[in-house]
Amino acid sequence: MKFKCGKLKLAGILTNVQKAVAQRSPIPALEGVLITCQNNTATLCSYNNELGITTSMEANIQNEGKIVINAHLLTEIIKKLPSDTVEIESTENLTVHIRGGQSNFELVGIDSKEFPTLPNIPESESLSIPVDTLKSMIKQTIFAVADTDSKPVHTGTLFELKDKLLTLVSVDGYRLALRSEIVEEDIELKFVVPGKTLKEILRLIPQCDIEEGESIRIAAGMRHIIFNVGKYSIISRLLEGEFLDYRATIPEKSEVKVKISTIKLISSIERVSLLISDRLKSPVRCTFSQNSAYLSCTTLVGKSSDEIPCSSNLTEDLEIAFNNKYMLDALKNTDADEIEIHLNGSLSPIKIVPKEGKEFLFLVLPVRVKAD
Repeated sequence: MKFKCGKLKLAGILTNVQKAVAQRSPIPALEGVLITCQNNTATLCSYNNELGITTSMEANIQNEGKIVINAHLLTEIIKKLPSDTVEIESTENLTVHIRGGQSNFELVGIDSKEFPTLPNIPESESLSIPVDTLKSMIKQTIFAVADTDSKPVHTGTLFELKDKLLTLVSVDGYRLALRSEIVEEDIELKFVVPGKTLKEILRLIPQCDIEEGESIRIAAGMRHIIFNVGKYSIISRLLEGEFLDYRATIPEKSEVKVKISTIKLISSIERVSLLISDRLKSPVRCTFSQNSAYLSCTTLVGKSSDEIPCSSNLTEDLEIAFNNKYMLDALKNTDADEIEIHLNGSLSPIKIVPKEGKEFLFLVLPVRVKAD
């Protein structure tokens, strides 16, 4: 195998595909990137048995073939070469030569046969969704993905497609984030994508030179899913297990409805939370009345309070307490100037919805506090 290509283009691609390279694997090929040269195209692939990233670039192919090279070492070498172009050549005895300007490197490659075969996912049931729409849906739900593995299925986001409505749901035991969007495909799909995979998709989208209005193609199999993003293909295993019956956790009716400015509420929570730290934790208390929201916080270093306007159907004041971080995460992902907060008492979930429409819904569990 032998090819020449631009250094910056190759370095950028290596940086992206390296995210799916295994760390300290007993299988050396999993720590490498598979380079396949054919028909004036160099295809690069990395796969750690959970996540795989594949993409192609135009190259001057002199000899076709394939080789696996340690991804971290190759990336660092390419980045530091003094020339604008790079030449990579592998021999039959798996020796890899890397040349750029006056710099030369000789590495020990790995036989391509040792690189695992990526799962084959039929595209009989797949859907297309505009890039910006999927990006928004992921951003508005991924913050509520669970970090711990107590129930591994909740470390991912549920994708549910039914009646042309695509819904993404994330839960972590303290909050729920839901985002819905109408799509063209009239099929039924249901699967859970790892949060790590979705974070990689968000990271890759700006790197993919995607044209305005372009869509992402998603195809799901029994155990794996593939996202086609521009010239990149991201393949991932799906999470198995019983996802929370999220519909049962969402209150159908709400006695109290509060309309409030999102920015004003965010700013108020951030102000009264200045007394909270990792060492000094305390919930934020919020007392809603018909025309105002009074927020306060008390820790060992002092007290804080603030008041902002709102409008509600309350006939008497209602106090509720919440974790400031969880509430801020939800509010900052509404992408709305004004929201409605629905309540059924001081111990019922805090339901956050848009002033109009049903595209998102966030739940934040309240914190039980002692009366003053």
